[in-house]
Amino acid sequence: MKNGKQLKILALPAFVWLGALFVLPMLMITALSFMKRGTYGQVVYEFTLNNYARMIDPLYIQIFFDTFLVAVLTTAISLVCAYPMAYYISRMDRSAQKIWLLLVMIPFWINFLVRSYAWVIILRSQGVINTFLLSTGLIQEPLPLLYNFGSVMVGMVYTLLPFMVLPIYVSLEQLDRRKLEAAYDLGATPWKTFWHVTLPLTKSGVITGSILVFVSSIGMFVVPDVMGGAKSALMGNVIQNQFLSARDWPFGSALSIVLMLLSMVLIYLYYRAVNAAEAKEGTA
Repeated sequence: MKNGKQLKILALPAFVWLGALFVLPMLMITALSFMKRGTYGQVVYEFTLNNYARMIDPLYIQIFFDTFLVAVLTTAISLVCAYPMAYYISRMDRSAQKIWLLLVMIPFWINFLVRSYAWVIILRSQGVINTFLLSTGLIQEPLPLLYNFGSVMVGMVYTLLPFMVLPIYVSLEQLDRRKLEAAYDLGATPWKTFWHVTLPLTKSGVITGSILVFVSSIGMFVVPDVMGGAKSALMGNVIQNQFLSARDWPFGSALSIVLMLLSMVLIYLYYRAVNAAEAKEGTA
């Protein structure tokens, strides 16, 4: 009993922090989503469901679809790029691992907005890539590398890739190498060993990294705004516009609540699918 009380006391600061900076703001946003916008952008404290009814508009439905499409693609591409990198790092000696992990985390030390504008300098019409291709004669006019769907995906994957690499690396570090040796002794090929031993045993890292990248990309607005321009309107940009430009805080709050709920539903379905696959493997 004494240990239980001590653990509760130790956890109290974390609960207070989460309550003050997460639960309380979410309750305020939820309440605000049922209010009205005044003529001059002020909040009118009268109950209404019009903010949620406005989302039935095909425009917002399409933006929701585009947002989730970008999030899913960002997660999938990040996973494909991150797993080989994490696997490669985990097979190095300790001194080399520290260097490579440092290189993975270096982007976190640079301002997020600065990194996005660095990609603008690289991809724009007079940027590094187009200048090089023009000077070598490989192209006659600049390529449209910026302000399109492709540039948004490049920026999203570049920004969120470390969130996928690090959890997978931790799972690979905790992997029992003796199980790999046993698989090889039983005649398994490297591919079968990876598919039936390595990947299932590191599934926790894949799930953690996928959720981190998916949730982060769902609400991303800086990369689409800087690298996508007016051609890229994702839900994060719409919510930002409602709060900062349109001054329609109730509608922006409603969009935020719906986006969060849809994200939670998709994450729940993802967990259900993973658990169903594991149960199927267990009964096979």
